[in-house]
Amino acid sequence: MPIIKSAKKRVKTAAKANVRNTRTRRDMREAIKAFNKALEAGKSTEVFKLQSAAVSAIDIAAKKKVIHRNKAARSKARLSSQAKLAGVKPSKASPKSKVESGKSKTAAKKAPAKKSAAKKPATKK
Repeated sequence: MPIIKSAKKRVKTAAKANVRNTRTRRDMREAIKAFNKALEAGKSTEVFKLQSAAVSAIDIAAKKKVIHRNKAARSKARLSSQAKLAGVKPSKASPKSKVESGKSKTAAKKAPAKKSAAKKPATKK
């Protein structure tokens, strides 16, 4: 048991971090297991959704430094190659209509409001 005050605080902080990291790691592993289970069952629609969920969980774990970024990249590559071997193709996003894209372009082209310049007092010489 630590005696110094900062060491006592470190024990509490480490315990909190341990819980947080364990939860992140568990979520990642569960997402990967769900992907593998759907892959074995041959459900192509679910495989694509679960692959994106697993990739997201892996990215979160890498961002929080629970796993190394190279391990994250390797795991994501394995998931994608497994999905590709199973013949799962990503679903194409629905194309935007011309009306929707026209509205967004005009809204983006609005000129920003100009700020009025504050007058500076005259300097004394």
